[in-house]
Amino acid sequence: MHAIRQALLRAKRRPQRSGSGSPLQYRGDGFEFVELREYVPGDDVRRIDWAATARTGALQTRVVLEDVALTMCAIVDDSASMRGGKRRALLESAKEAARAWYAAADGVDRVVHLEAVAPFDLRRAFAIARAALPRGSALLVVSDFFDLAQDGESILDLGLRFDCTALVARDPWYEGLPLRGFVRVRDAESAAHTELFLGARERRRYLQAVRHREGALLERLAEANWRASVLKEDDDGAAALARAFGIA
Repeated sequence: MHAIRQALLRAKRRPQRSGSGSPLQYRGDGFEFVELREYVPGDDVRRIDWAATARTGALQTRVVLEDVALTMCAIVDDSASMRGGKRRALLESAKEAARAWYAAADGVDRVVHLEAVAPFDLRRAFAIARAALPRGSALLVVSDFFDLAQDGESILDLGLRFDCTALVARDPWYEGLPLRGFVRVRDAESAAHTELFLGARERRRYLQAVRHREGALLERLAEANWRASVLKEDDDGAAALARAFGIA
């Protein structure tokens, strides 16, 4: 998990929304060289690279990355829809990912366990995170994001405040519904029952809707400055987390 911590310190593979910057990329008195760029008023004159300045004919500033302690927190959706699955509950994979996340913390890091919210509500969990965490905190959210189906504002708000990583729980029936004919189904969240007819057309439309929703959600997260990946029910939580960072 050391690689994840190092990636967080460097905001690795984190989409950069214009104007938002990177909350975990500190330009200070560290030792790791990041880049050369043209001098701008306000830069520390001690960081001017005179050799590069002589080559280019314009003042060049050395940018360095300061190795700092992280504040790490995870939000795990434990609502009824996360308890579904064909072989095991999505929630089990979600908990594995959270354990791997906290295992990445170093001795100097601060680990924050948010007070449980029951019944789970993602908007309320986000509000607690905004109130409890300092800007630049590393926040992991593992959820199916059903609570935010029509709400992009909360996602954007957190993406501008924190270094956010999302694991989007994949619908257990992503590959297609096994049911057909007249069936009685139960809503995972409300427990309400209803009778439906599932023919070839209905199963096809379900498949299209599930894939469209997942793709649109991942795109929305990226636009809001989150790194994101999919979490499947049979995923190893640590592997799914590493996949979000592009770590083999």
